[in-house]
Amino acid sequence: MSNKVIGIADKKKVPIEWRGYTKLGIVIIILLSAALFVFNNIYIVNEGEYKVVRQFGEVVRIDKSPGLKTKIPFIQSVTTLPKYQMSYEVSEAEINTKDKKRMLIDNYAVWRIVDPKKMINNARTVENAEARMEEFIYSVVRAELGQLNYDEIINDEKSSRGSLNDRVTERVNELLQKDSYGIEVTDVRIKRTDLPSENEESVFKRMISERESKAQEYLSMGDAEKNRIEADTDRKVKEILSKAQADAEVIRAQGEGEAARIYNASFSKDAEFYSLFRTLESYKKTIDGETVIVLPSDSPYARLLMGYTN
Repeated sequence: MSNKVIGIADKKKVPIEWRGYTKLGIVIIILLSAALFVFNNIYIVNEGEYKVVRQFGEVVRIDKSPGLKTKIPFIQSVTTLPKYQMSYEVSEAEINTKDKKRMLIDNYAVWRIVDPKKMINNARTVENAEARMEEFIYSVVRAELGQLNYDEIINDEKSSRGSLNDRVTERVNELLQKDSYGIEVTDVRIKRTDLPSENEESVFKRMISERESKAQEYLSMGDAEKNRIEADTDRKVKEILSKAQADAEVIRAQGEGEAARIYNASFSKDAEFYSLFRTLESYKKTIDGETVIVLPSDSPYARLLMGYTN
């Protein structure tokens, strides 16, 4: 009898325990659903980003300041957009110069979002905004470089590009503002200019020819300057030598005059000595080792040669 009572009691306890587990499970599910509901409708705005809140596809709020924010569940959605400046590599494109030459241009742009609402409404995504920006950059660069000749673009000596990057940046921003894309280009730069492969060889040959022509021009100018300097130097040398010779003649004449004066002053003091000196001087000019003189023995000249002084 007791065994039957215990069996009946066990059968009654099982449903009670299951009912307890069921209630606990329901409570846990409710708590998890509430937590999921709360976390699903709370979001964080970080530094360097915008949070765009949309409701049924329309932008209803832009959160710019960092912090914890909330949205209406199941009705509103949140999109994140960067606030900082971004760099974009523009696709390489081919343009025609003013003189109908083809060349490849490689650009990059630095840009940022200034009005997230306009950006979302008109461009929808960052990728679409970059695509529109690239189209404008290519259009403006093509128009600007299309006004220059090929040599003016690649040759620094003939370049008339000036502030091309600034003009392109300004014009691209005008087009972006006109279509209300909510983005701004900070800077557009041309990284590289190349030639189509089929044109490289002919252009390189022409560049070499131009450089050789310029080198020959410099050589000719150098030769002309050298000849001018040499001619000018020769003229100055001749002038200096001529003046020196004239000065020497004057000095020589003055010296000879002074010597004659001294001779006259000296010889006038002793005429006989002067006569003897003049005779001895004549010997130097007339007598050498092979001289033969025939003179009367009583001539003064012979007497002096023989050592007679009286």
